[in-house]
Amino acid sequence: MKYRTLGKTGIKISEVGYGAWGIGGALWQGSEDSQSLKALHKAVDSGLNFIDTALAYGEGHSEQLVGRLLKGRKEQLYVATKIPPKNRQWPAKTGSKLKDVFPADYIVKCTEQSLRNLNVDAIDVQQFHVWLDDWAEDAEWFDAISRLKDEGKIKFFGVSINDHQPENALKLAATGKADTFQVIYNIFEQNPENKLFPVCQQHNIGIIVRVPFDEGALTGAITPDSVFPPDDFRNRYFRDDRKQQVFERITKLKQLLGKEAETLAELALRFCLHHPAVSTVIPGMRSELNVEANCSVSDGRTLSQELIAKLRAHRWERNFYQ
Repeated sequence: MKYRTLGKTGIKISEVGYGAWGIGGALWQGSEDSQSLKALHKAVDSGLNFIDTALAYGEGHSEQLVGRLLKGRKEQLYVATKIPPKNRQWPAKTGSKLKDVFPADYIVKCTEQSLRNLNVDAIDVQQFHVWLDDWAEDAEWFDAISRLKDEGKIKFFGVSINDHQPENALKLAATGKADTFQVIYNIFEQNPENKLFPVCQQHNIGIIVRVPFDEGALTGAITPDSVFPPDDFRNRYFRDDRKQQVFERITKLKQLLGKEAETLAELALRFCLHHPAVSTVIPGMRSELNVEANCSVSDGRTLSQELIAKLRAHRWERNFYQ
């Protein structure tokens, strides 16, 4: 496992981190705690030291599982979590008022709940689970975050940028108030390279890449005949003719597999890691087999510029979350 510095935080985290949404249950069906814990331990055994979770994942269940992992390990592990919007609107809607989404007392209350769930004294990276750049200069959220830092309850602060809105954090970046940004970035969604990544490099903001597999599309697992459990969110994400659209694009992408990347999942992760602005990529991993495959990508090898140039042609402007 290779490690990179998480921006201005100065901490060294594994290039491949653990995205813990799937182990929270709820919208992802089929997760079992025993299997999830095995996968978490396998990840740490593989050198992974960064885990991203959220209070909203299974209403704290994901955090609690991560807390059980932390209790049983002696390694230095870093955990990022997130405060859900008080109005429970994902993503934050244009015009939303901060007082309805992240009021100061709510920020503190959620942080203290996450501390209990994780069974830790301090959260390494506390994040807002949605963001609007209109709030960048608002004193209320910043005063609450500053107080939590002063009290030693959180070490660093960041935001999870709204789905497919990478430029909706440029104002915040310029303020110097954020240590990290979490953003969707993958072979299909390459827009963060346009403005966000250069600005983050300028201000030394750590980048946490989420959704590297486009909710499974970039693993090749989605076909026109794919069926998901009734309550699985992928029924909505891949609704109508979207599975067919994915299948057609993935068929073309497979033509690029070879010595540099033997599987689509490997190609997807190596693409995310090729950009110097990226600190870590956090795929969801609910099985030991997936952990082993994903962690093995962090071996120091980088994709050639020739292959990166070919992957540029696979950019896909769309938002399946809508």
